[in-house]
Order: sequence, then C-alpha cells, then structure tokens
Amino acid sequence: MLINAAFAALRQVFSPPLRAILWKSLGLTVGLLVLVWFGLTKGIAAILAAHPISTDYAMVNAVASFLAGAGIFVGLAYILPPVSILVAGYFLDDAAEIVERTDFPDEVPGRAMPLSQAMLYTLRFAGLALAVNLAALLLLLVPGVNVAAFFLANTYLLGREYFELAAARFRPLPEAGAMRRHHSATVMLAGALLAGLMVIPVVNLITPLFGIALMVHVHKGLSRDRLLKAPVTRPPLAMDRDRIDVRQR
Repeated sequence: MLINAAFAALRQVFSPPLRAILWKSLGLTVGLLVLVWFGLTKGIAAILAAHPISTDYAMVNAVASFLAGAGIFVGLAYILPPVSILVAGYFLDDAAEIVERTDFPDEVPGRAMPLSQAMLYTLRFAGLALAVNLAALLLLLVPGVNVAAFFLANTYLLGREYFELAAARFRPLPEAGAMRRHHSATVMLAGALLAGLMVIPVVNLITPLFGIALMVHVHKGLSRDRLLKAPVTRPPLAMDRDRIDVRQR
C-alpha cells in the first residue's frame, strides 16, 4: 500500500491541480529558510562586531563571520523539518482537498479543521520538531550519531504530524492519534520516507506537499482496511459513518 501511495503522491505533486500550490509551497519554504539564515548571520555579525575575535586583524573577524554564515547554511538542514511542518499545516486543506477530489472522487471529502485549532496544533509540533532537531545539531561533531538521531527523530515527528493532519479532516484529533498509534509501523515507514527526502538537497523542498498527498493516501488505505476488517458490532468511526451514510443515500 505504501509504495502505491508514494507513487500516487509523487504524481499528484507535479499534477496541474497541485502545481500552483507547489510553487507557493516552494516559495514559502525557501522564504522561511532565507529569513532564518539572514537573521542568524546578522545576529552573529553583530556579536562579532561587539566582541571581535581579534582587534588587530580585521580579516580574522571577516573570515569568522563567513565561516559562521556557511555553517548556518549547512545547519539549515536541521531547520527544514519544522519549516516543513509549518508549510504543511498552512497548505494542508487546499492540497488534501485536491488529492481527495481527484484520487477518491466517489468518497466523502474531508472537513477542514478550525483555523485556530489547526494553527495551534501545527505550531506546537513545529516547536517540538525545532527542539529535537537542534538537539540533533548539537551532535553534529559525533560521527554517525548525528545522522541517525536526525533520521530517527524526523521519522517519528514527520510521520506523526503529516498523518494526524490528514486524518483530522475525517475524525477528531484524539481518534486520529489513536489510529496513528494502532498503525504505527505503517506510519513510521511513511515518516522514514519523508525523513529520507529531507536529506536530499532541492528534492527536500517538495517534502511538505508530497507529505500531505502521501498521508492522504495512507489514511485512506488504512481507513479502508479498518472498514473491511472491523467486526459488525463495532461502533463505526467518524469516517466510516460518512461512508455508510453515502451508501444508504
């Protein structure tokens, strides 16, 4: 299921209906990264100006400022996951609606979360992702450990965030979280795919939109499996009730 979902999501990312959102997503992602880089380099330049490394050789301070800027550029890889989460939260409903309408035309479309709830949830997870990735950045000088920490942390964070955002269009957030935990292996594999994209330059910029499309398909597939395997006596879940209503009409 996951392989089919990944190919379907990749097709959707470059499809005409999503192309406009793709450019907006790329623009917002790059803009946020540039803003972070600019702010940090200006901050370091101000610190070096107030507390120069050498008062006799200005070139030493200039080289230090350049190296700091280059180091921050490399470190942006660790800032990308929380930026991706912010961008995904912003474009989620528009992109998810297109995927649902084009790939699942016979099924009931999802409902957008209230804006305040969606933003609070997204900001909370973006903050957690930032904290975790800054911790991974501190391990940068430990060979092997930093890469593993980055990959494992973002496998969990990206899988959880993208899946629950997609699932919340069909069911309450607590129910979406319970579904994610029940299918943790599948969600973690999807998260690993997203975390893998994060380490590929340029390609990582499409992660927000790809993640939305991927998790819409993953959630649909898991919901279909739950509906087929569930016992008759089980009370129908939110998405199941919608399907039952449509069939009865």
